[in-house]
Amino acid sequence: MFDDEINRMTEEFGDPALAQEIAKNDPKLLRFYLPPEARWGVVSGRETYEWPLDDQGRSSRPHDVGEHLTLAARAVVRHNPTLSGVIDLVDFASERNGERDVNPARLAAVVETFSDPRYRLGLSDVQPDFLGRAYEYLLRKFAEGSGQSAGEFFTPTEVGFLMAHLMRPRPGETCHDYACGSAGLLVKLQLVARELDPTSRAPLKLFGQELQSDSYAVAKMNAIIHDMEARIERGDTIINPKFRTATGRIAAHDVVVANPMWNQDFNPNIFENDPFDRFRAAGGVTTGKGDWAWLQHTLACLNERGRAAVVLDTGAVTRGSGSKNEDRERNIRKWFVERDLIDGVVLLPDNLFYNTSAAGIIVALSKRKAEDRQGKIVLLNASRRVGKGRPKNFIPEEDIRALADMFIKGEPVEGEVAVITREQAMEADYNLSPAAGWGRPTP
Repeated sequence: MFDDEINRMTEEFGDPALAQEIAKNDPKLLRFYLPPEARWGVVSGRETYEWPLDDQGRSSRPHDVGEHLTLAARAVVRHNPTLSGVIDLVDFASERNGERDVNPARLAAVVETFSDPRYRLGLSDVQPDFLGRAYEYLLRKFAEGSGQSAGEFFTPTEVGFLMAHLMRPRPGETCHDYACGSAGLLVKLQLVARELDPTSRAPLKLFGQELQSDSYAVAKMNAIIHDMEARIERGDTIINPKFRTATGRIAAHDVVVANPMWNQDFNPNIFENDPFDRFRAAGGVTTGKGDWAWLQHTLACLNERGRAAVVLDTGAVTRGSGSKNEDRERNIRKWFVERDLIDGVVLLPDNLFYNTSAAGIIVALSKRKAEDRQGKIVLLNASRRVGKGRPKNFIPEEDIRALADMFIKGEPVEGEVAVITREQAMEADYNLSPAAGWGRPTP
């Protein structure tokens, strides 16, 4: 990519040395500036570089490709501070018990492979988003081998695309994921926005927050590889939401997507003493499970016309319904229904997610429903739209748009879509499960 951009500047200015000098003096002209020692030709040994002397007058030339890659990554970060904590986390020359963690000969073989012109990955060598799709593939394969922990950073690809199609993002909209993991949901919003309006030059404005350091680094790299600008911050969303206005209030967005931890236990004191008043003013403080606390936070992140899609455990729309005892989760659901904030619920197939074999749901919120959807809730049962896979099931690609279209159309479909009124939701004691066996859907 760097070489391609230098070649473009060379064509513009007519001299490669002048292009290099301009790039060095004004790195903002490029996506990222690479100092000479970090350029692929030098790393692969195909170009020479005069290594400076160290404090003792010895050459600073690295001993092998492992040391060189580590030095190169750190040099890139010095010139591109936004990559700090992203590409400089790995020491390719690290050792344990006298042995290298990564064999230098294997690293050299990888470098040699990608030095072959047949495998060049420049801007003009591959289809748009080739690297993004390759990165997504690697993330998915890593998730398949990571078991329970994978759910912390990776939402199944087809679920992410379904959420993006439900939201139908428009050019220039602000989009936020407050538990962004690898930023896959934000990336898919932008990909779908491009698909819906391929002529638009106004990208989405993407904002993500992530607690785990490794996932934070992966999220930033995911956006870079997809050639998207995304502001990713690190921190605990419930305790310390990073995106705020000048007056300290939580920033409001057009679209919010998220797959937060399901059934997460929180200390009730966090909710009762919330400085942003996200919970008391939005149905009350929950106890036990935090699913509706996430939805209350989601609501706080939406502007006056905002909409959201949040993945949760199926119990989030049923717990407490039918019970003779007072239940705070049910009361919060009631508050949301009474204010016509729930656009719909999608029941997903079993065994899609990497940290559980249970089905999940997508809860869709809207602060400004279309006139023909006001006072109604669309319940979409997608549980039968499933392909059997190993180790996980999947939603077939051809079903993703069909499901989104049914939801957006908002008309009853036998066995798949029910459209209920707020009165029907009240009669069901605010059980909003698409699998609840609703009678005749409201026309």
